[in-house]
Amino acid sequence: MRTHKSLEEVHESIDTTQAQSRWKRFFLYAGPAFLVAVGYMDPGNWATDIAGGSKYGYSLLWVLVMSNLIALLLQSLSARLGIVRGRDLAQASRETYPAVVNYSLWFLAEIAIAACDLAEVLGMAIGLNLLFGFPLLWGVSLAVLDTFLILFLQSRGMRYMEALILGLVALIGVSFFVEMTFAKPDLAELATGFVPSLKDSGALYIAIGIIGATVMPHNLYLHSSLVQTRRNKKDEAGLRTAIRYNFFDSALALNLAFFVNASILVLAAAVFYKQGYHDIVEIQDAHRMLEPLLGEKLAPILFAVALIAAGQSSTITGTLAGQIVMEGYLDLRIAPWLRRLVTRLVAVVPAFLVIWLMGEDKVGNMLILSQVILSLQLGFAIIPLIHFVSDKEKMGVFAIGKVVKTLSWVSATVIVGLNIQLLIDTLTEWRAALAQSSWVFNFVIMPVVIIAAILLLLVIYYAFRGLGKVREAKVPHGKAMHIPTIQKKQYARIAICVDFTDSDVKALTEGVSQGNTETVFHLIHVVETAGARSYGEHISDHETDEDIAQLKVYADNLRAQGYQVEEKIGYGNPKKEIPRIVEETAADLLVIGRHGHRSFMDIVLGETIDSVRHSVKCPVLVV
Repeated sequence: MRTHKSLEEVHESIDTTQAQSRWKRFFLYAGPAFLVAVGYMDPGNWATDIAGGSKYGYSLLWVLVMSNLIALLLQSLSARLGIVRGRDLAQASRETYPAVVNYSLWFLAEIAIAACDLAEVLGMAIGLNLLFGFPLLWGVSLAVLDTFLILFLQSRGMRYMEALILGLVALIGVSFFVEMTFAKPDLAELATGFVPSLKDSGALYIAIGIIGATVMPHNLYLHSSLVQTRRNKKDEAGLRTAIRYNFFDSALALNLAFFVNASILVLAAAVFYKQGYHDIVEIQDAHRMLEPLLGEKLAPILFAVALIAAGQSSTITGTLAGQIVMEGYLDLRIAPWLRRLVTRLVAVVPAFLVIWLMGEDKVGNMLILSQVILSLQLGFAIIPLIHFVSDKEKMGVFAIGKVVKTLSWVSATVIVGLNIQLLIDTLTEWRAALAQSSWVFNFVIMPVVIIAAILLLLVIYYAFRGLGKVREAKVPHGKAMHIPTIQKKQYARIAICVDFTDSDVKALTEGVSQGNTETVFHLIHVVETAGARSYGEHISDHETDEDIAQLKVYADNLRAQGYQVEEKIGYGNPKKEIPRIVEETAADLLVIGRHGHRSFMDIVLGETIDSVRHSVKCPVLVV
């Protein structure tokens, strides 16, 4: 049963089938993985990299290498799911699991995205504070504005959004490349960091944090959707080509993310560890110490710029993931601006309240909390993903083989196991901290953890027992009804909206064709000037007079062809005036084209058509 396409507004909007060369084809495929990669270098990862480098020098670089390899494996599985099945991870889950499991997974995914978004919002706010001195509350509040940036970019096309993200990622990479030239790390000593070793239990704890913060659950949902923005040939050769080029895209993007994370750790090792500062764990502390230790005024500036770029790019992709999760799990589509605004507020409001009520020194604790929440949710994305790409019935010849499946389950076991250990350690700290309010820990925190554990066991059970036994998706809107014999409708009154653009000819042609010479046609135009909104029909200005004259030209043209026409002028808001005139004329049919606004103006003024069609009682023909 087919459902809505993932990110339907940009689905298959980039045609790769016409590429004549390999480089041209790769250029067309490149992009989705870079949107995913920003999640691997978001502000939530910075703290663990800084802590690892300042306390243990270069010795944990091998952990970043292992994390990057695991990330590349899982993201390639996510891309494979989207390419072969034409489903994102959320859609595949909705079609597979029982309702109670499906809704639980949706709820946890929303919490995980909100937690990830929280870290990104805080990271950007910290960056603005460090660079410009903005209070953190200002920075958190400004994070809401990126909702409109996403809407504008998506209305222009997916390549515009990918170009912005690529630019931000490049800015981060260049910033840390320059930082490396300032720090001058010892390359021979740096090379020893790629040999696996753990100096003590503290190193193990930080290694858990690095691995746990690497693979983000929302990235698996995101990647399985973004690869569907490319139009591929649907035969076996075409799908193999898409999988291969998306793997190259993932390898390039994730290695760039590895470079950024390794640069942060190397910077901390070369600057802080070498000079005896082994307890630098806060982003603000690292920024403050860079200039006196390196002797370069540009070093802290580049650090803050990279932090802002990381926070901004991550918020964009996190918000997209929120749209994918809601539409995929619930098959629910709401206005994009509303969905993104809700996603942003879920992260902004808690951050705003904590900073306002408890002070800016609690920001570090909020970052830690966001990572713990992510660790709790990670298994609920990885295990279903491996389940779906292993399913030979649905994936056919593209189901993963034994070697890849074994590596995938080993990776899942390592990540989930380490995240469970991190969670246990965090719960131990919380229990001690809440000793005076033990009921909060016993009756609020622990029940949530137990329910999540039961749900994880259920998902594992379905992954092994239910492999290939995918339930049929329910019909989303009900069953088809019996259609009686259709009689041709004779409209007595037809209202046609015009706005003196190139869409008028089509609207008038289609509208008049629905009637005949006995039909009364009402030509509607709404004057939207500020004066018209204030004075209504009493307005007298050049634009109003000109609109009335132009409307008469249309009417006289139709009258010359033998049609009965009445001119109707409205004043002010088209969303209110068009329904009013339709009711006043008792029109049987409303014909309306686009209302003239494009791109950013659609965001500001809203979609007239959507509003009008819900406000009138007669049928609406949209041209």
